[in-house]
Amino acid sequence: MKNSFNSFSFTPQLLDVIEKLEFKQPTEIQQEVIPAVHKGKSVIGQSHTGSGKTHSFLLPLFNQLEEAKKEVQFVITAPTRELATQLYDEAKKIIKLADKEQEWKAKLLVGGTDKQKMMEKLKEPPHIVIGTPGRILDIVKEEALSIYSAKSFVIDEADLMLDLGFIDDVDQLLVRCKKDIQLMVFSATIPQRLEHFFKKYLENPLHVKIANELSPETMEHRLIAKKHREDADIIAEISKAINPYLAIIFANGKENANKLHANLLEKGLNVGLIHGGLSPRERKRVLKEIQALRYQYIVATDLASRGIDIKGVSHVINADLPKEEEFYIHRVGRTARAGMEGTAISLYREEDYKLIEKLEQKGLEFFFYDVSNGQWKDAKSWKERSLRTKTTTDVEKEAWKQVRKPKKVKPGYKKKMKQQQQSIKRKLTKKSTYKKK
Repeated sequence: MKNSFNSFSFTPQLLDVIEKLEFKQPTEIQQEVIPAVHKGKSVIGQSHTGSGKTHSFLLPLFNQLEEAKKEVQFVITAPTRELATQLYDEAKKIIKLADKEQEWKAKLLVGGTDKQKMMEKLKEPPHIVIGTPGRILDIVKEEALSIYSAKSFVIDEADLMLDLGFIDDVDQLLVRCKKDIQLMVFSATIPQRLEHFFKKYLENPLHVKIANELSPETMEHRLIAKKHREDADIIAEISKAINPYLAIIFANGKENANKLHANLLEKGLNVGLIHGGLSPRERKRVLKEIQALRYQYIVATDLASRGIDIKGVSHVINADLPKEEEFYIHRVGRTARAGMEGTAISLYREEDYKLIEKLEQKGLEFFFYDVSNGQWKDAKSWKERSLRTKTTTDVEKEAWKQVRKPKKVKPGYKKKMKQQQQSIKRKLTKKSTYKKK
C-alpha cells in the first residue's frame, strides 16, 4: 500500500503506536525521510512548521532501538530548552503508547536544572538523549555520560542553532561520536556557514526539500500600509476589528518586541511577550501562561515561529515584515493548522515591496485593507500606491522644469519659485486627469 505507514519496514509494535497516534498517512517529509533513516543514511531535511518532521526521525529511530543494550543509541539536539522539551514529550508519548516505560529509556538534558542531580540519574545510560547541545556537552565533559556508542545524531532547527551560536557545541559533540555516525539535520533554511559544517560531517546525504505550503485554503493574507503611523496604534485598531482566540504579533528583534509589548499594554490589550532575551525561568513562566490561555495576544520574535508549539492561534500579525520569504512562511505557519481557519495580517512599508512581490510570484494572494473605528476598509494595492507615488514624482519634476528662474536673486525668491512650481503642478495634474477621461 503506497502512502501508508505499512509500506515502511516498521515493527508491529511501532505500527500499533502509529495507529494510536492516529496518523493516517505519512506526510511528504515522512515519505522521504523514514526509508532513508531505516537504511542508516544521513539526511538533510528542509521543511515548514507543522510538516510532520519530528516523527520522520523519531518513529524510525524507535524502530531500531535495542532495549537489551544499556548504552546511548541516539542523540537528539535542539537549540532551545523549549524545543528540546517538546521533542522529549513526543518521545515519552511514543514510549507510553508502546507500553515500554520500564524498558525504553529517554533522558532530557537541558539547562536550568540541577546538574549534579541530573548526573546522578545517568548512572544507567539512557537509550535516547534529548537536549540542548551546551548541557549535553557539559555532562559528557564531566564524564557522566558517553555518547560514543550512539548510532544516530539529530540536529533539529540547525539554522536557529547557528543563529544562537550553538553550532560549535554540536561540533564538539560530534567529535566525541563515531566517524560513521548517521547524521540527520533539519533546518528551515540552509545558510552558507551550515554548508561548510555539512561538508565536514556528511558524505552523500539525502537532501529532502519540501516545498512550503504557501497558502493553505483556510488562510487569508491581509496587508495594511503603515503610512507613518505607530505600529501599536494600528494593532489597537485591528484588535477592535477582530476577536482573536489567540493572536501572535511578530516583531523583528528583541528591542522592537519589548517596545511594542509596552505600547500595547498601555492601550489595554491583554498581551504577553516571548523572545530569546528573556531568562529561561521567565520564558518557562510565559509559555505556561500561554498554554493556560492567560493572554489573547503574544508579542514574539522569530524564535516563537520556530518549533514552539502554541496551540489555537487564530491570527498572526506581522508588526514588522521579515526580510526573507522563508520567515514569512514560518510565521504564518503558526495559524491555519490542522484544518483550522487562520488570518495573517501584515503592516508594510515601501521597503517591504520586494518581499511582497516575491511572495506574490510564488502564488500567494494578498488582500489590501485599512482599519479604523473597528471597521475593515478596502485599500489600494501596494502596486497602485507605488505607481501613484511615481506619477506624482514625475509631475513634480516636470513642473520644476517649467519654473522660470529669476535673473536676480531677491529675498523670498525660493518661496515664489515653489508657489510657481505648485501652480504648474496643479495644471499638469488637471491635464493628465482630463486626458484619462
